[in-house]
Amino acid sequence: MNREEQAVDLLYKTHFGKMVTAMLQFSRDIDLEWAEDLVQDAFFSALSTWKHKGIPENPAGWMYKVCRNNAINSLKRNKTFKNPFEGDPAADAAAEPDESVFDDRKMQLLFACAHPRLSSKMQVVITLKYVVNLRIESISRALGMTVDGIDKMLARAKHRIKMESIFLKEPSPRQLTSRLPVVHKIIYLIFNEGYRAGSGRELVRQDLCEESLIMTKSLLDNHISDGDTAALYALLLFNAARLGARFSAAGQLLDLEEQDRTLWNKDLIALGNHYIRQVNMDHVSSYHYEAAIAYLHCHAKSFADTDWSTITQLYAKLLQDNPNPFVELNYAIALYYDRQAPKAFGILHDLQQTFLERYYLLHATMGKLYFLEGEYRESDRHLTKALALTSFQAEKDFVQKILLKN
Repeated sequence: MNREEQAVDLLYKTHFGKMVTAMLQFSRDIDLEWAEDLVQDAFFSALSTWKHKGIPENPAGWMYKVCRNNAINSLKRNKTFKNPFEGDPAADAAAEPDESVFDDRKMQLLFACAHPRLSSKMQVVITLKYVVNLRIESISRALGMTVDGIDKMLARAKHRIKMESIFLKEPSPRQLTSRLPVVHKIIYLIFNEGYRAGSGRELVRQDLCEESLIMTKSLLDNHISDGDTAALYALLLFNAARLGARFSAAGQLLDLEEQDRTLWNKDLIALGNHYIRQVNMDHVSSYHYEAAIAYLHCHAKSFADTDWSTITQLYAKLLQDNPNPFVELNYAIALYYDRQAPKAFGILHDLQQTFLERYYLLHATMGKLYFLEGEYRESDRHLTKALALTSFQAEKDFVQKILLKN
């Protein structure tokens, strides 16, 4: 891959969704499919033009200008499309005055995509793709779906938006709170993807983690929040506090047991403490339980001193409200360290009957726990499978480190 192709590839990964959103904002006559076509055409133009004229000083600006010019030319020839990110004046005649609580356009779009006439999964998928600019592979990993499943979900969302004339505009201030649950979920997924995205030292995408923190703080600052918002913010702060300790000086991925706790960010932990004290316990959600678990990890003096008994109880409560294989995996790990190994391995074996059978972390976990039990043959089997299920070098190195001990 030459220099120009690398530049286009990088821009595609970081700006495709943003460019599509920019086109949707540019004109109410541009719909999702048309916006994507305009952006795709601009990338093809970049490949051919940059090879002859060189890479411009501002590649993203160059790309936007090409998209805009192509849009203007197309709009002159065709005025039949409507932009789903703009309101229909006739339909909105009885609506409240058009005013935005947020100065940040991204926050406006975040709520716009949480449209009640789209299914919850459609809302999440289109937001992660067009507002946050995540790749299809990242979205599939975040939602535990196949890439083909995400592609089909996007196609159905586009079809519904077009056929039902759904206009994705920011709801009125009084309607914002009804969309909060979807927005919370999206922010939560953004952080989780940032926490494990990339490869090598870039396994953590700091920008996504920071973006999720900024979004949650914006909700709190603008008073578009509830008890779940404060709990979510505390959870993200506690997890963000440990980001700097996830790698060794040599760039190796470290699990919780191996991390140098003196590197944990005490200011973020203190801020997390502040917000967890503000949590309203009249309604307890999954974010409350997860924040409490993260709190216990952050305040344990060492891995051995961790209050695993309370953590297992919190995971059991979390599973009652939010049953899913990812939570069960963490529950099994907590059970093992709470000296309930038979129950832990029972859950792990059951999880092999779910989609987590194709998930690197399930087999890496089983490989490590079997190693701790001295069952080296089973450990090798699961670690070898974990190696085949990840493309991230840091995760491969982590597994290899355990294999070498066997």
